[in-house]
Amino acid sequence: MTVQVNVSGVGLDARRQAVVLLRPDDELFGPRRVLPIWIGPQEAASISLAIGDTPSPRPLTHDLMVELAETLGATFGGVAVTRVEEGTFYAEVTLHTAAGTRVFDSRPSDAIALAVRTGAPITVADEVFEEAAVIDDLDDDSEDVDAGPVTEDEVQEFRRLLDEIGPDDFRG
Repeated sequence: MTVQVNVSGVGLDARRQAVVLLRPDDELFGPRRVLPIWIGPQEAASISLAIGDTPSPRPLTHDLMVELAETLGATFGGVAVTRVEEGTFYAEVTLHTAAGTRVFDSRPSDAIALAVRTGAPITVADEVFEEAAVIDDLDDDSEDVDAGPVTEDEVQEFRRLLDEIGPDDFRG
């Protein structure tokens, strides 16, 4: 199963690392949850430009990829964040061509940059969302939701995560 998401935003974390935030289209996975994926600064700029529908003076790599695909009669069917292993996220891009449907391995940042430009749907594997999504405390538009008390197991899991991860773990 997968979770359909949209790009909630692109920003910088406390360490000034670029991060793209994916939010579920459906509240099924809980209110105020967001999936942060740390990305490179160039990819962050590319996604931000596409979200803002801001043209660049020269085509960026993702613009070129879209133009090449469209010129060859291909369409983007969607992108999927398929798994996370040791802090690294993996994605796939589906391209419909005259020769059939092709699925390409991709960094999530590149896949998201293509999806934003083409309007292709973005999905995340359920297990990835369950493992890596966090509560979005900055969402001022959401109603206050009482998720219940935090369990000791949740605190220990969070401490384990903090002890084991660093910025390099999130590079796509």
